[in-house]
Formats: sequence, C-alpha cells, structure tokens
Amino acid sequence: MTSALPTTEAAAAEELDRLAREIAHHNRLYHTDDAPEISDADYDALVRRNAALEAAFPDLVRADSPSRQVGAAPASHLTKVAHARPMMSLDNGFSDEDVRDFVGRVRRFLKLSDDTPVALTAEPKIDGLSCSLRYEDRRLVRALTRGDGAVGEDVTANVLTIPDYDIPRTLPAGAPDVFEVRGEVYMEKAAFAALNARLLAEADAAGKVARQFANPRNAAAGSLRQKDAAVTAGRPLRFLAHGWGEVGAVPGDTQAGVVATLTDWGFPVAAEFQRCDDVAAALAVYRAIEAKRADLAFDIDGVVYKVDRLDWQERLGSIGRAPRWALAHKFPAERAQTTLERIDIQVGRTGKLTPVARLEPVTVGGVVVSNATLHNADEIARLGVREGDRVVLQRAGDVIPQIVENLTRDEAREPYVFPTHCPECGSEAVAEEGEVDVRCTGGLICPAQRLERLRHFVSRGALDIDSLGIERLKLFLDLGWIAEPADIFRLHAHRDDLLAMKGWKATSIDALFAAIEARRAPDAARLLFGLGIRHVGIVTARDLLKRYETLPAIANLARAIGDLRDTMQPALGEDDAKLHNRVNKAVAELIGVENVGAAVGHALADFFHEPHNVAVWDDLLREVAPPPFVVESRASQVSGKIVVFTGTLETMSRDEAKAQAESLGARVAGSVSAKTDLVVAGASAGSKLKKAADLGVAVVDEEGWAAIVAEALAL
Repeated sequence: MTSALPTTEAAAAEELDRLAREIAHHNRLYHTDDAPEISDADYDALVRRNAALEAAFPDLVRADSPSRQVGAAPASHLTKVAHARPMMSLDNGFSDEDVRDFVGRVRRFLKLSDDTPVALTAEPKIDGLSCSLRYEDRRLVRALTRGDGAVGEDVTANVLTIPDYDIPRTLPAGAPDVFEVRGEVYMEKAAFAALNARLLAEADAAGKVARQFANPRNAAAGSLRQKDAAVTAGRPLRFLAHGWGEVGAVPGDTQAGVVATLTDWGFPVAAEFQRCDDVAAALAVYRAIEAKRADLAFDIDGVVYKVDRLDWQERLGSIGRAPRWALAHKFPAERAQTTLERIDIQVGRTGKLTPVARLEPVTVGGVVVSNATLHNADEIARLGVREGDRVVLQRAGDVIPQIVENLTRDEAREPYVFPTHCPECGSEAVAEEGEVDVRCTGGLICPAQRLERLRHFVSRGALDIDSLGIERLKLFLDLGWIAEPADIFRLHAHRDDLLAMKGWKATSIDALFAAIEARRAPDAARLLFGLGIRHVGIVTARDLLKRYETLPAIANLARAIGDLRDTMQPALGEDDAKLHNRVNKAVAELIGVENVGAAVGHALADFFHEPHNVAVWDDLLREVAPPPFVVESRASQVSGKIVVFTGTLETMSRDEAKAQAESLGARVAGSVSAKTDLVVAGASAGSKLKKAADLGVAVVDEEGWAAIVAEALAL
C-alpha cells in the first residue's frame, strides 16, 4: 500500500531529495552499467511516488527532478554525441483504466468530442537497448545509444557488425536526405542461452571463472557497447525498428503509414504491430500479445500504444521526459511456485543483515531462479516464511525475483527466528528505533564491512591518507597485514616485503609511510568521524568535541548513555512508545549538545557496548594521539550567528563550507527558522530558500559567502 503524502513542505522536500538521488542511482545502474538491482515494478513505484509529490507540492519541483530526466549519463569509454532530436522515454500504465485515462487525456488536450475516433498503434515493448540510426544521403553514417536522452554513445562500428537484413546500410532512392531510424538492439532468447553456454565452455577450457550475462537485455547492452567491435561481431545481436528521430521529410501522415515505409525500406518491425480503431481494440492486442509472450523469440515487458495521426502527435508534444502521445502498458510480473529450502543471512558493506531465500530452482519468465531476497525481518514476518515452505515467486519487471505469497504458512512449524548476532563476526545485530533493518554493530572488526570501513577511515573527510587508496587497502587486507585502523600505523614493519613485490619502489613506499606517519596526531573530530559510527558525521563529531574536547570523554559519554538506558524502566501504566520517548529525551539531555539528538547517543552507546569495537578503539589510541579539540575562530560578521547552507556549492564541499563557518565563529544549522541569521544559497536551492524569504532571513549566494570569508581572513 502506498504511504500517505507528507503534510509539510519540509518533509516533502526531504523525500523529493531522497527520490531524486535514489532514482538517479537506479537509472545509472540500468542505462549505464547494465546491472539493475531493483525490479522495473519497484522502479516504477519510485517514479510514481515522485510524480505524486510534485503534483501535491508544485513549488518544490527540483531542477534535477527524475520527471525531467531520461536514461542516464553515457558510459565513459565511448564517444559522446548529441542527438539531433532527444530520445525520450515513455510514461507507463499498469491497468486497462490507465489506458482509458491516457486516451481521455489525449481527447481533453486536443478538445475532441467523445465520439471522435482516436486510433492507436499497438506493438510489443521489446526489452533491449534503444538505438538511433542516422542516414545521410541515404547511407548509414552514425549509430547512437539513447544515453541520457540528449547525448548518446557512438556505437557505429559495433552496429555495422549487425547483419544488413536487420540494419540496411543504405536507404532506397526517394528516401529523404536525412533520416534517423529508431528502435531496439536486442538478443533473442535462444541466442542468449547459446551465448552463455559458449562463455561457460570457453571459461572451463581456460580454467577461469565464467562471466555470464544475467538476461538477454544485459547481454545485448553489454555486447553493443564494447570497445572492440570484433567482440560485438561475435555476439548474435538483432534490431527492431519502431520510430524515427530527425528527418528531412516524414514519409506519411500516420504512425502506421511511416512504419509501413520502414518495412518497405528493409527494416524489421514487430510482426504483432497493429493499428487499432479504439481503446477496446488496443486492449485486445495487449491480451493477444500477453498470451503469446512466452513464445516470442525476444523478451518483452509490455505493449506500446501511440496516437496514429502524426498531426495530433505534433500538437500533443511532450511533457518532461515523455511524449503525451504514447504510453507503455506494462505486463504484470510472471509467477511460479517452488520450495524455500533455507534462509541465509548476507551482511552488506554497511553492516545491514539481509535474508536471502535459497529456493528449489524454478523457471520464471524463461530464467532459472534459485535465490530471492527477503529484504528484512519484517518481510519474513509478513510472509510468515520458514524453511520448507511452498512459496509463490515472481520476477517483478523480469529482473529481480521476489517471494509474494506463502502457500503453506498455516502448516504447524516453528517460525523463523531472525539472528541477533552477525553471522560474519558474532557482534550484536540491532535495529534502531523506527527502522526495520538490522545492522551488525561490529563495524571495523566485521569482515563483511572491513574494506569499506577502512576506506572511509582513510578518506579525505576523515584521516585523509591519500596515498592509501582502495587498491592498496585490498592488497594489504588480502596479505593479512591490516584488519583494523591501528594496523595502518604498523604497516612500516612490512617495508622489506613491499620492496620485494613487483611494482613497488622505495620512493613510493617511503611516500606512503610518510603520509601515514603525518596522521599520528590527527584532528580528533576527523578521527571520530573516520570510525564510521552510525549518525556521527563530521559536523556531529565536531559538535560533540566542542563540549567534550577529547576522545576518551566521548567514550565515557557513550558508556554513560548505555548505563542510562539499562536503568530506565517503564513507569506504572506506561506503554512502550511513551517509554521510548522518555528514554530518548533523557539521552538527548545527557548529551547536552544542540543539534545532537538521541539517535547519535544510541549509536555511540551501541558502538561502545560491543567489546570488539572497544578493543579496536583502545588499539587505535595506542598508535595515535589526537590533541584536545579546540575550535579556533576569527572575528567576522557571522560570529555568534546561525548560518544555514542550501543548494549545491560549486567551489567547495558542504563539509568545507560548514568548517569555514565554524572557523568564523558561526554555528551551522540544518534547517531555516526564525532564529536563523543567514542563508547561503548555492545552485538549485529549494524550500529552505523559500522559507528564508518568507521569514525575512538574509540570503547570500556562494560568491557573497566567499566575500564574508575573505573579509574575516583579512582582519
């Protein structure tokens, strides 16, 4: 069930920010990396949520809104070329009613009467990689992927390896001087299976681990975007045309007419393509295609409808990233039954414990599935699944398998008990208040988290040991030389070992050790931040140390919070919710630092409650000696004032800007209120800037802030 929309602009702006980042992440995985990690259905739900929020709060629509984006940035290894006309995306429908609403919107936009026929074309929505073929003087001169819709990747050399019965090299006499044919590069299901079998056989023969493709779409995308066209030539790619881009002249006045011309020119078009006189006929085509979906040679995930009349298409135009005259009617996910054999727990790099269902292998949508995520403990409880249950599985959007129903939940069997300790390191695993995810508290001693935690520890915002990058960290971990932060400061013991290794020279080794030694007396806030304690960012670390000054004092605070939690008992008649609120209030009061709440206190207490973490902490403090934290500030026009940063800063990071403000004696807040003295607005500033205007708070841009800093430095 979709959750209710937020009631305040602040909450809506926060969710829109999260959605923009999350959707951009999944766009990059799908369009650029060819490695989606969520289903089409889950992605569509994010997009619909974003659209609903923007409709409810139109003043909060962001410059980087997903509703204004198409695809993702092109890959770095291919030449970028701007499209003559943008390659747009399609709006989605999920029900017959959505299709009727689509035609209703067309009627209203064009002011058509209810009895005016609206003819549509209908064709399968093939699951491939969008491609635009540009012909000049009737010769194929360039092929581009969609990319982000405005700029694509030049894959001409690779496209020329696709047989000319799919992609003609020339157009017939009479064709316009400029014509872009648009369609999908794809791989047939049988060819995909044969390719994976070949890759497996070749790997076995070479004694290597096979790298196989997850599905035909990934295989097609990965094959078309190879650096070496010879590799593409060995992959069985096909092309199916469905539209056009820039043209010197349009050879027809209807969608069906132009598609017929493309067929005459030698381009393959879906055999199921039909012109439909009305919605009922279009839905009948949808049903027919859905029924034969499994028997088609290629994967599809729906049916695309387009308004047939081109003059109407021209009038309808587009909105955001999609044309008003087209709609993708998505299929529901395919399902199958199987047995849940066991539940394994995987530990992610942030410590999250994710349950994974190991299944009796079953074919769903042409793919053999043996694993499915169960997300978290709440999802297990909702489904009531246990090892041995008979379950219904679906591949939502034909990508990510998920369990949607437990057929044997009424059978008498012990419920599954979610672990309370990390299976990787044995540390306690806890869920914070208000969260469903259970996380390992082992932090730096947990093998599953170790690399990312160490990477964070040496990162620019923490200890800033730039000579110790990810590849060197991996090497030293694999060699067993480092396992926790203190080990970094003992690496010098392996100098002779490094000298004996290929690729290492005395100068680079000494430079690395010098960079490490330079951090023997690190800034205390950076060191605390570098430990990766949840909710303790660099600003929070500084705020804590402004009051407590030393790291041992922070450890004592954490233990005091733990003791406080242990001693607080429910009062007579007090329910859990009221007790939680009372504990949180007491924790925040004990911390006594403005803008540092109970969540930080609980995270600190959890960290220091774990003996492994205490051992890591003590070992580290034997290697380094951070001086007491002192905030040095200059006199400035913002001394003693509250400053809020919003928008994107172009000349510095947000952390650097906050540090500047603190060095000028200001206090940085996260939200605008009547107590705010100054707002620094970067690019794409949103609701905070509007609220500042409503409250009459002074606002400067990034250049104005730089002038304030420069004036203080000159004093």
